[in-house]
Amino acid sequence: MKILGIDTSTRFLCIGIYDGSRIYEYNLDLNRNLSALLTPTINRILNALGWQASDIDYFACGLGPGSFTGMRVGIAAIKGLAFSLNKPVVGIPTLDILAKNASIHGAYVIPVVDAKRNLIYTSIYRNKDAGVKRIKPYMLLTADEFIKKAKIKGEAVILGDAVNLYKQKLLAGMKRIMILDKDYWYPRAGNIINLAIERIKDKKINNAFDIEPIYLYPKECQVRK
Repeated sequence: MKILGIDTSTRFLCIGIYDGSRIYEYNLDLNRNLSALLTPTINRILNALGWQASDIDYFACGLGPGSFTGMRVGIAAIKGLAFSLNKPVVGIPTLDILAKNASIHGAYVIPVVDAKRNLIYTSIYRNKDAGVKRIKPYMLLTADEFIKKAKIKGEAVILGDAVNLYKQKLLAGMKRIMILDKDYWYPRAGNIINLAIERIKDKKINNAFDIEPIYLYPKECQVRK
């Protein structure tokens, strides 16, 4: 089983490859150059492995929430590949990918992603023996709303680039929390592949037409006639 997975919802281009036994990770800080470099980077990786795109059995893609443009670029690329090759797709919420960075820390895991406009993308996960499992919906909140929603009984780990903006407010408003440093703030390609493998085993797969980005700004994302 061969898998190619990407996430383009942040400043990082995350590309993961699974060849049936090993996982290869590419986490590249491209910032604003994503749309120009996504396809050439995928081609270089496939060439280095000696693969054709048709060799891939499953495609996986981060669905956001995150950068509006970044999500659209990545999802469009995966949809195009999957449709042209008639291959299945695994769609994975980006907050799930990020939460897996903290799988060895704390009872609760809370990713916080800068959503701009003084807002945060977030959810809450419980760290159990079976892995990190989401227990709250995906949310778009102000920092004050987040502090109220995230008051839980037990130790919690917080990670994500919104820490850079709201660290002092989080520390002042929440107890029994550990804030991870910036090495944990962005999705990792290996997490995409691991989550894709889990979903494939559980037969939670889609086709190119099924996957859609997770927008938490619904009014801003509608096309007006």
